[in-house]
Amino acid sequence: MNYQNWKIPYRQPALSPQCSEAGYPPLLALLLSQKELSEGLDPENYLRCDISQLQDPYLLRGMEPAVERIKEAISAQETVAVFGDYDVDGITSTCLMTDFLTQCGLTVFPYIPDRLDEGYGLNNDAISNFCDHGVSLIVTVDCGITAAEEVSFASELGIDVIITDHHECQEGIPKDAVAVVNPRQTNCHYPNKDLAGVGVALKVACAVSGQEEKMLRRYGEWAAIGTIADVMPLTEENRFLVKYGLDKIAHNPSPGVDALLIQSGTKGKKITSTSVGYTLAPRLNASGRLGQAMVAYRLLTETDPRKAQLLAEELCELNRQRQEIETEIWNEAHHMIQDSAPMGPIVLSSDHWHPGVIGIAASRLADQYSFPAVMIYLNGNLGKGSCRSYGSFNIFDALSACSSHLEGFGGHAQAAGLTIRKEQIPAFCAALREYYQENATEESMELSCDLLVQDPSLLSRTNVQALDLLEPFGNGNPAPVLCVQGATIYDCRSIGNGKHVRFRLAFQGAWFDCVFFSHAITQMPVRDGDVVDMAFHAQINDYNGVQSVQLLVVDIRPHQPEELCRALTAAPENVLWCCHQFCPSRNDFVSVWKALTTHGSELPASFGMLLSRCPDGVAPEAYLICLQVWLELGLLVPGPDGSVLGARVEPEQRKINLQDSKILQELQ
Repeated sequence: MNYQNWKIPYRQPALSPQCSEAGYPPLLALLLSQKELSEGLDPENYLRCDISQLQDPYLLRGMEPAVERIKEAISAQETVAVFGDYDVDGITSTCLMTDFLTQCGLTVFPYIPDRLDEGYGLNNDAISNFCDHGVSLIVTVDCGITAAEEVSFASELGIDVIITDHHECQEGIPKDAVAVVNPRQTNCHYPNKDLAGVGVALKVACAVSGQEEKMLRRYGEWAAIGTIADVMPLTEENRFLVKYGLDKIAHNPSPGVDALLIQSGTKGKKITSTSVGYTLAPRLNASGRLGQAMVAYRLLTETDPRKAQLLAEELCELNRQRQEIETEIWNEAHHMIQDSAPMGPIVLSSDHWHPGVIGIAASRLADQYSFPAVMIYLNGNLGKGSCRSYGSFNIFDALSACSSHLEGFGGHAQAAGLTIRKEQIPAFCAALREYYQENATEESMELSCDLLVQDPSLLSRTNVQALDLLEPFGNGNPAPVLCVQGATIYDCRSIGNGKHVRFRLAFQGAWFDCVFFSHAITQMPVRDGDVVDMAFHAQINDYNGVQSVQLLVVDIRPHQPEELCRALTAAPENVLWCCHQFCPSRNDFVSVWKALTTHGSELPASFGMLLSRCPDGVAPEAYLICLQVWLELGLLVPGPDGSVLGARVEPEQRKINLQDSKILQELQ
């Protein structure tokens, strides 16, 4: 199982008046009602998700001096360098800023450092090279916020630097920069602190040009790809940017993106944040991970469809190489910890791992073991690490707390990088473990389900298709997690060279196809024929033109009745709506009565003891319902707290009709 605890909503979901009157399909109406009632979100505005979500770019601190300096460069026809990062956000940011400044008539040098030889961020060698080529202005994108020394070096050479970034701001923000545009910097009042690097670059383009809609039309797909790939929260402004960009990718992609859609097998399929995040972004990211980020840059900026196809083929080949390297690292890392299950953050190191690929392995480890993971590549005495969080745990704050053991670090709440000396790794492990124990929340290990599905008709094709209106899904706007209890699985089989599992789920007379990604069949906690609880995302699968509902498994476990049984014991009226599948038969009543009279006339006052008396062949939920029915009809005298706990058989028995029970009437 991925999660130690599941939070299942057993109370019947309320339907808000607004959602009821709007006539939304039932599943969508229930989920929107939850957002309205719990988050105060207006369903109509949420679904509309239009350009009104965009914020004024001049609310970003540092925007005015940045615009002034860029306009000065345009007026003087200066030579400008755009310095980016080698991940997808950095690549798309570099594409955007370079294209925009070129459209403004400037001579522009795009530069993305080699991940393996240069590492992250501005470096003096690159700055010296810019100076030799007559560059008088450097604009950083998706980096630079910690490059105080490098900016000072550029200033000494007579080169101005504008920093555009979105990473967390530590001490030492470059004082010599002519402008710093970062929504996370102190005293920046921009409402959206979660812009991606490409989002900040887009805002600069909008401010300089004064033509917001034109910039959206030209750069919307890059903004969407970078925002999704960097796992930024898809709420409000970010959600609109991604939704707009996805629509452009689906209907009018640039030649480079179109070529990548074709090569990845995505062309003609529904374009979602998931397909971008799991299909397009990894291919773009592979180039940077293997030290060839400019391949992705050239693809995205290529205008000739034939050349774009060749670049897309090259990119897909790099991705295949990346996958092979990743598999080797993953297998070794998994072998290193398979004998002892982790009880806290995972920290592993090796001197022969590929430094560009360890981040992916860290993500897989975090997902597999439900703990934050740090993978460190050792080059002599110095290690470069990639960190991935899990759940709501903030890995950046954790690194801040452990910074005395680090040479440097940076990143976000969910993903970060670090530099560490080899001899400091044990102390860092201990400090990180201690911080985690003090700061990990229940939510970090808890699966929160949005809706307990009782009626399989809620998962009809029409209902599931309507969930598209909630897109784009991602960080901050996750796909709704639905769950079922007491279902049965059949026909489990491996797919994707053993990396994934496919099976069939039987639930109240309905059958569903299910896929559990990134889990080998040997890692499944259940087998064919088992009764299970399953949490999942519902989607429409389009195979050879035939559409059907497919359930993407979030987690699965052997059926656990205890929580619902506790609710049935304490307040059955609150949970009867989700118990009709456990409605007891007449034979169940007979079996439970025999068990009751066999053990005497009094029920245990302890819940655990009470549940242990459930007869074989009777579902625990049905057992509790039998007891509640008899309590309702007067065959049992309530216990001290008024419930079935400690209840006893009424001495003066009378003949009853089970059908007089309101509990059974509601269940039936």
